[in-house]
Amino acid sequence: MSYTKEDIIRIVKEEDVKFIRLQFTDIFGTLKNVAITSSQIEKAMDNKCMFDGSSIEGFTRIEESDMYLYPDPDTFVIFPWRPQDGKVARLICDVYTSDKKPFAGCPRQILKRTLKDAADLGYTFNVGPELEFFLFLTDDKGKPTTQTHDDAGYFDLAPIDLGESARRDMCLTLEAMGFEIEASHHEVARGQHEIDFKYGDALKTADNINTFKLVVKTIAQKHGLHATFMPKPIFGINGSGMHTNQSLFKNGKNVFYDETDKLQISQEAYSYIAGLLKHIKSMSAILNPLVNSYKRLVPGYEAPVYIAWSASNRSNLIRIPAARGSSTRLELRCPDPTANPYFLLSVCLAAGLDGIKNKLKVNQSTDKNIFKMTQEEKDAAGIESLPHNLINAVQAMQKSELIRKTLGDHAFELYTQAKIKEWDAYRTKVHQWEIDEYLINY
Repeated sequence: MSYTKEDIIRIVKEEDVKFIRLQFTDIFGTLKNVAITSSQIEKAMDNKCMFDGSSIEGFTRIEESDMYLYPDPDTFVIFPWRPQDGKVARLICDVYTSDKKPFAGCPRQILKRTLKDAADLGYTFNVGPELEFFLFLTDDKGKPTTQTHDDAGYFDLAPIDLGESARRDMCLTLEAMGFEIEASHHEVARGQHEIDFKYGDALKTADNINTFKLVVKTIAQKHGLHATFMPKPIFGINGSGMHTNQSLFKNGKNVFYDETDKLQISQEAYSYIAGLLKHIKSMSAILNPLVNSYKRLVPGYEAPVYIAWSASNRSNLIRIPAARGSSTRLELRCPDPTANPYFLLSVCLAAGLDGIKNKLKVNQSTDKNIFKMTQEEKDAAGIESLPHNLINAVQAMQKSELIRKTLGDHAFELYTQAKIKEWDAYRTKVHQWEIDEYLINY
C-alpha cells in the first residue's frame, strides 16, 4: 500500500498507535530499531530522527557517528501481535549521514543503487524467496535447545506435524501485515518448516524477508518454541536454505520468456544465468555468510554444491522451474536465510546484468543428477564446486571487482574484514569433535 507523510500521521492518531519502531539493518542484515512515541511521528516523517551510527556493526567511526533515519512511508504497518490498547507500528528506514547524504554502508541504499542500474537498462527486478526454518523446544529457563517436538517429514500433516499450529498463526499474522502467503508446509527434516510468500519487486521483497524472520521468531516464542534460520543446526539432517527465484521485466513483460526457444527462455535469461555462474564463487560469502553455512553446502543433503544449471532437475545450483509466460524465472538454490537480503539481491542482480550487458554465453545445461555423477564425469562436464568454507568464499569475494563495485568500498571492506574475523574466531576454537576424536587416542 502507498502512503504519504500525512497518511502516516493521521493513521497513528486514528488507530491510537503509541509507539513506532524505526527499523533499519546493519551490514549483516540484522534488524535494528529506534523506538519513538507517537508524539514524535511528525519529526520522524520529516527525517529528523537521529541515532548513533558508531554503535552499529559496520557503520561509522565514533567521530562521525550522528546519522539520520529516513522512513519509507510505504513500509508502515501496525504489529498485529501487540496489544490493541497502545498499539505498536513500524517504519523501515534508509540511513543518511549528518550532511543528509545517503550513507554508503546502508544495505537498503546499496540495493536501491543496484536497482537503478537495472532501471537505466529498462528492467525491473522481481524476486520470490523460499525461506526454511526450524522450530525447536526451549528448556525450563526459556533457552533454545536443538530438540524438536515433531516427527514429521516433507508435507506431513498434524498430528505428526506438531508445528502446524505455530505455522498457521505465522501465516495469519503475515497476512495481517500485507503478505500474500502462497504455501506453507513441513519440510524434509524433523522440526523444519517453510512458508512461501508471493514474489514482488526486489526492494519490497528484501524488506519482507527481514519482516518475515521477525514474525516467525515472534510467533514461535508465543507458542513456547524457538525459531531459527541457522543453516545447519543439526548434523546428519538437511539444513535450511532460501531458494531465490528471480526474473526481469521490461515494459510489463517478463524478458526471460521466449516461446520460440527450445526451453522457452530468452537469450537475456541465458546471459543472466551465465553472469550468475561466472560470479557465484565471489558471491558466496554474501549468499552463505556464516561458518555454519558451509556445513549445509555438502553433498548428500539436497543442498546445491555444484556450479551448473538445468531446467529438469534439482541437483543443480540454478534451476528453471516449469512455469512459463509471465511466471518464467530462474531459481538460485544455494542462498541461506542468514544472508543480508539487500546484499544478496544486489549481487545477484549485478551478476545477472553483467551477463546481459556482455552477452555472456551459458554452458550446456546439466540434466543428469549431479549427486550421482563420478568426479571424472563432473570434470569432463566442467562442473566446479562452490567454496568449501567461509574463508575460501571471502578470499574469492576479495578478488571480485564486481562485488566491490556493487557494495561500495565502505561496505565491502568492513564486511570482508568482519568475516575474516569470524573465521579466525572459529578456527582457533577447540571443538567437541576434536575432543571426541583426539583426547583419548593421543
